Amino acid sequence: MLLAGGQGSRLYVLTENMAKPAVPFGGKFRIIDFPLSNCANAGIDTVGVLTQYRPLELNRYIGSGQPWDLDRADGGVHILPPYQSAGGASWYKGTANAIFQNIGFVDMYDPEYVLILSGDHIYKMNYAKMLAHHKKAGADCTISVMEVPWEDAPRFGIMNVDENDTITEFEEKPAHPKSNLASMGIYVFTWKKLREYLIEDESDEASSNDFGKNIIPKMLQNGEKMAAYRFSGYWKDVGTLDSLWDANMDMLATGSGLDLLEKDWPIYGRSVSAPPAYLGQNAHVKHSVVARGCTVEGEAENSVLSERCTVEEGASVQYSILMPGAVVKKDARVSYAIIGENGVVGEHAFVGAPPEAVPPEQWGITVLGPGAAVADDYVLPANRMRSVDGKETVR
Repeated sequence: MLLAGGQGSRLYVLTENMAKPAVPFGGKFRIIDFPLSNCANAGIDTVGVLTQYRPLELNRYIGSGQPWDLDRADGGVHILPPYQSAGGASWYKGTANAIFQNIGFVDMYDPEYVLILSGDHIYKMNYAKMLAHHKKAGADCTISVMEVPWEDAPRFGIMNVDENDTITEFEEKPAHPKSNLASMGIYVFTWKKLREYLIEDESDEASSNDFGKNIIPKMLQNGEKMAAYRFSGYWKDVGTLDSLWDANMDMLATGSGLDLLEKDWPIYGRSVSAPPAYLGQNAHVKHSVVARGCTVEGEAENSVLSERCTVEEGASVQYSILMPGAVVKKDARVSYAIIGENGVVGEHAFVGAPPEAVPPEQWGITVLGPGAAVADDYVLPANRMRSVDGKETVR
């Protein structure tokens, strides 16, 4: 069960018209490609995708599930929006409530185990290994955890474990953590047990109907067997503009752990119908991703160019992400920025700036929202954000 209904408010202009899991990533992917590909590679053939906020783009992208081998007569991928029941209509109130509202869907397949995933993380994980750990431990719930730097631990839900990695305590963003094992928001539950807790939680009017705030603490309180599954690979929550930019740059960096060219664990995505990329006579491309349909007459270094982007003659793109259809016109300069889908940077314009060019307290990634434009000769400084209606704010 893949939770993909989040608004992604910390991605601001990038998610005004689409759910966070549908945001482009890495030149040819969408964020949701990662958990869907992990399911396909791990042999999971029945996936429910729970949508809510601005689902149109996400629904269109997933389609029948064919790119992930999930277009099946029995099982496959299912889009699960909130719906009106006999008791009335209700939006998903929290992560646990979203699963509760789809108990009927899960029961239809009568599973022994259910995997709960988030649709906004960039990582590769073999869920089959996590399930094997769950079975071996005889657990009612297994939570994927990873070690984070101790100074970062107060930002996470922290799991305290014993010598057998059995979870003994859960602390939500503790000021003084006892452990640096952070929850990744990936759970395996024995369905029969989870079903009981979802029903009980729904009847509690004081509950937030959330796994981290309600279901997990309640199960611990009742003495259920809770196991931690340690994960040591690359993982990033791309819920902020900075983390989204970081993850794209990690994809380019050697040794970051995010290798999208790996053949034994491929990431699948919907193919784009576009001609091959074209590099002009004076183009200069270095250490960058250039997707199909791009036309590059200028310069791109340490950057990610998604499908059908244009970098005109004399233009320069440095340490930046161009999302599908973005255009950087003649002699423009884009640096440390994210240009949203179909965004346009006018001739001789400047968008963003390198860290050394401005005082540290004034620097940050610059973001041009989907469909937004910067006029010729205009300067959009570092740490600014501009939306399609022309509104400009300091991030």
